[in-house]
Amino acid sequence: MIDLHLHTTASDGRCTPAELVSRAAAAGVAVMAVTDHDTTAASVESQTLARTRGIEAVAGIEITAIEQERDVHVLGYFIDPDAAALARFLTRQREQRVARIEAMCERLAALGVPVDMAPALAHARAEPSWSIGRPEVARALVAAGHAADMQDAFDRLIATGRPGFVPRAGSSPETVFGVIHDAGGLASLAHPGLTSLDGRIEAWSRAGLDALEAYHSEHDDVTAGRYLALALRLGLLVTGGSDFHGDPEHGGEPGSVTLPAEAWVRLRAAAHA
Repeated sequence: MIDLHLHTTASDGRCTPAELVSRAAAAGVAVMAVTDHDTTAASVESQTLARTRGIEAVAGIEITAIEQERDVHVLGYFIDPDAAALARFLTRQREQRVARIEAMCERLAALGVPVDMAPALAHARAEPSWSIGRPEVARALVAAGHAADMQDAFDRLIATGRPGFVPRAGSSPETVFGVIHDAGGLASLAHPGLTSLDGRIEAWSRAGLDALEAYHSEHDDVTAGRYLALALRLGLLVTGGSDFHGDPEHGGEPGSVTLPAEAWVRLRAAAHA
């Protein structure tokens, strides 16, 4: 099994690096990548732990870009997690995340659905390598009794276009491709079936996009096939993974989505080249 899309508590995952590696090993994952949002804080620990369990681990990340006021998630693989320019860029990203969550909390309070985000925001300030995001707000909405579960919180209150939504400030996908390349990595468009910007993919392929995440827990066979065909037409590589977060509302279990071995061989060869 090859799972190149996994999250830890360094961003919005529910498992520590040790817990994630243990679950991946139990599932039979042979190759993994931790791709936390806008942080590499868990990268070195996860790779070290994975090696002790006989798992090949790739340094990864998931960076949020902005296109037409929509989030575009870009996965980076084979990056140098200690690259100075990458670190500076990610610091700005996380600062923007904190400001956005603060604004979202103010908007929710004005709507009559206040949430207690003080502990999470304090943690984000005290641990600047930790990446805060909307899942923390969704969990707070559930804890406060304003939503039945995280999906309900997103659907009614904090998804794009909902009353509590606050647009994100951020860089363009093209800028993010360059940041990943400068850190020695390859850039893959995460879960394109959820992004709904297929019309931009060809231009992005000319601007530095290296791959498409065809295999994802929310891509059915038809969707995966569409992106496999598009990747072939545009000469792009293919990536895939479960998008595991450790909660039932978000992604499958480690190894529940696997990248075919031949696609992994091509991806690794391109990185080494």
